[in-house]
Amino acid sequence: MKETLKIAIIGCGGIAKAAHIPAYLKSPGAEIKYFCDFNLALAEELVKEHGCGTAVQNYKDILDDPDLDAVSVCTPNHVHASVSIEFLKAGKHVLCEKPAARTYEEALEMQKVAQETGKILLIGVVNRFNTAVNIIKNMIEDGELGELYHIYASFRAHRSIPGLGGAFTTRAISGGGVMIDWGIHYLDIVMYCSGDPKPKTVTAQAYSKLGRDMKEYAYMNMWAGPPKFEGTYDVDDFVTALIRTEGPTISMNGSWAQNIGEEEMYIDFLGDKAGIRLNYGGDFKLFGAKNGALMESTPKFNKQDQFQSEIDAFLNSIRTGEKLPSHIDTVIVSAKMIQAIYDSSEQGKEISFTS
Repeated sequence: MKETLKIAIIGCGGIAKAAHIPAYLKSPGAEIKYFCDFNLALAEELVKEHGCGTAVQNYKDILDDPDLDAVSVCTPNHVHASVSIEFLKAGKHVLCEKPAARTYEEALEMQKVAQETGKILLIGVVNRFNTAVNIIKNMIEDGELGELYHIYASFRAHRSIPGLGGAFTTRAISGGGVMIDWGIHYLDIVMYCSGDPKPKTVTAQAYSKLGRDMKEYAYMNMWAGPPKFEGTYDVDDFVTALIRTEGPTISMNGSWAQNIGEEEMYIDFLGDKAGIRLNYGGDFKLFGAKNGALMESTPKFNKQDQFQSEIDAFLNSIRTGEKLPSHIDTVIVSAKMIQAIYDSSEQGKEISFTS
């Protein structure tokens, strides 16, 4: 294996600029060879800003470059599957941002091609590289919570619909709304920390309410904005779900937009010996009892940059063949569960898994 791996960034938007690119630039084992975006100006700006790489408009032009080792797919959701599959078939390793794809069917095709080509396909469920999340996972595995019987996730915001009328709110592009955008991270943390238990049933309801009348939607700020009133709003802005697994039950409530002026971003892990509340992206508290007294503590620890850890792990896996927790074979169950949440809502019934 050569000392420096050559990387292409496919899609030069927010997640690429904020996370993938800085992490690759800090890694001595990587060199960004291409910045690729259909808006060529975005790619050219990054070449100029970072003093490396070549700007490319069409990713198909670099598929057959024998010097290219791997790609980060940071495109809109609707081309995650097609772009990842083409690079896998071209012999490149792939780190595809979350969600894997718009649908479970698309994710299954990605997994199939990864297995056929023998190339690495990781999905950007970056919280699997989060320090606090891994500490909690280890505590659960060590039995510090006792029997983990239920996990509750809340990802609720007041008026936070992103880019109203744009890609985030157009189901044909995104595959869904708050569940596939925010909920994937929460669901993935739950699954990872509880040992990726097999799902048994899903009951859910997704609502598209507050953004339907786009011109009347009031908000304080809008990430991925400004609004495009001529655009589309056909995704969920609130979701509720109950999932039974072979391990703990899981319940969740999520909202991009609710008429409650409070934000809740946390996950509760409930065990019969102790419980943990993880504040998403932050610290966690441990609750328990000892010698007849109720105990509460906030562990302190050195936090690593999760995106840097993810990129470094990706590069190392290319060199060593190590199968990471974010491999498509592991995290595809999340795509299956999200599909079931949407199917349950649309069909008005519980979804059962036979395998």
